[in-house]
Amino acid sequence: MTRPARPTRDRRATGFFVGFLVVALLIAGGLSYFASSDPDGLDSVTLEGCSVVETDAGEQLEGTCIARNAEDHALGSGPLADYAVDGADGTVGPAGVIGVLVTALLAGGLFWLLRGRGTPPDRDGTSGS
Repeated sequence: MTRPARPTRDRRATGFFVGFLVVALLIAGGLSYFASSDPDGLDSVTLEGCSVVETDAGEQLEGTCIARNAEDHALGSGPLADYAVDGADGTVGPAGVIGVLVTALLAGGLFWLLRGRGTPPDRDGTSGS
């Protein structure tokens, strides 16, 4: 009776990364709906000392907070701005999934470019092992 072959290191690493990606997608796509829609700590601190007033032109800050000096970000109107797909309400899950996939593709591409190319030869010209 032969014993089953043990998975190779590459196979185990691939399984780990696939599992990691699945968990990240579940968290980004599912748990993001439970995230608070209130401003985070940094936003709250920058708004201290101001009040938001509705005007004909939209919301305006009045007071002495540091947020009055803020400017719109160059990518503030991008497709995933404000953690939503094209600014639509209820799309934080798909935005999270897209973010995870883009990050995984960029990181995977970078790792692929920087990976080692096998074992280097020993001094006598034979491959190491």
